[in-house]
Amino acid sequence: MPAPRKYPDELRERAVREVPSTGRPVAHVARDLGIHKEALRSWVRQAEADAGERDDRLTAAERDELEELRKENAELRRANEILKAASVFFAQEIDRPRTRPSR
Repeated sequence: MPAPRKYPDELRERAVREVPSTGRPVAHVARDLGIHKEALRSWVRQAEADAGERDDRLTAAERDELEELRKENAELRRANEILKAASVFFAQEIDRPRTRPSR
């Protein structure tokens, strides 16, 4: 579960819109809104990436997809380990000499 957000979504959206629309520096907008300047800078960068204006960051959709793929990959690795262990177990069962029941 993700950590709770310090700033409400409405404030984040307003701050991100205000930076390009006013042309003011991020630090000034952040100070006026009571937000840490690096938090606002990060939000603005992410918004630019999501809008296709930046190539140096993943979009939110790409990050979500990457997270899902990593989870799936981990699950498949666990399943693979279980299958390997099962194949070793059954190979040992097959190689074990069979004893005949006594009459």
